[in-house]
Amino acid sequence: MKQSLTAADVVAGHDLTGKVALVTGGHSGIGLETTKALAQAGATVVVGARSLDKAEASLKNVKNVEIAAIDLESPRSVEQFARKVAAAHPQLHLLINNAGVMRPPQFTRDQRGYEWQFGVNHLGHFQLTGLLWPALKSANGARVVALSSIGHRYAPVNFDDINFDRHPYDKATAYGQSKTANALFAVELDRLGAPHGVRAFSAHPGGVLTDLIRYMSDEELATWGIKRVGDRLETAPGAFKTPAEGAATSLWCALSPELNGHGGAYCEDCHLAPLVPDDPAILYGVREYPIDPANAKKLWALSEQITGVRYA
Repeated sequence: MKQSLTAADVVAGHDLTGKVALVTGGHSGIGLETTKALAQAGATVVVGARSLDKAEASLKNVKNVEIAAIDLESPRSVEQFARKVAAAHPQLHLLINNAGVMRPPQFTRDQRGYEWQFGVNHLGHFQLTGLLWPALKSANGARVVALSSIGHRYAPVNFDDINFDRHPYDKATAYGQSKTANALFAVELDRLGAPHGVRAFSAHPGGVLTDLIRYMSDEELATWGIKRVGDRLETAPGAFKTPAEGAATSLWCALSPELNGHGGAYCEDCHLAPLVPDDPAILYGVREYPIDPANAKKLWALSEQITGVRYA
């Protein structure tokens, strides 16, 4: 399903003056379009970036933006970033956990010792959100958006073998596990946050060609209808969304009044996603396991144990 709404369309009519938003990876791809739309609507946008040079170059003409370094695979980096943000902004109204990695060719661990995609995509954001929990509660109405993906269809969270100690490593399965974790995170965060005015959602941005595919081989790209020609990627017209279109759903989750009362939901194409059977051939909707409350609680307890972060 492809929709034509863009980031600018979604924020149109919203005055975010006086609001503070944080976007991880907000300097490239979908994240850049998210940052620009929020800033143009008047919000102060904090961008967490692994490369300050790249972030400063891409955001040099965008007003209302603050940039700080964060490496989501490093607990120390996440803590330093969170302390800096909390000191500058005691209230945080929007947190969009946008940054991520996909399909590295070899098994790699983050600095916590966990599989890299699970560590960066889920554990780093779990730690960050927990450290910013007081600022989110102080906003008297905050939203957190976790960028998930239709890639969740590749795998649930394997609580018995997250690190592939007993099964051969498969990069697509590992990516699917991390994206399922993003959706489960939103489910339990919303349950805990609702009494404090903090609501959480997960979003599938749609198929968008960004730097996220940098680890994919030409053969893998070809199965998706993508051809690499020098530094360019060629696809059939209309096969993929633009980054501005990809940013629309996460912004819709952050701002739309239509989601009042629907906390914890998984969204796509600026709508609540339908529940679909667990069939990898179905390229839309959400399976049952990424929105299962029992799975969400189990993942939450494990994440607290791994990161040492507990949401007071």
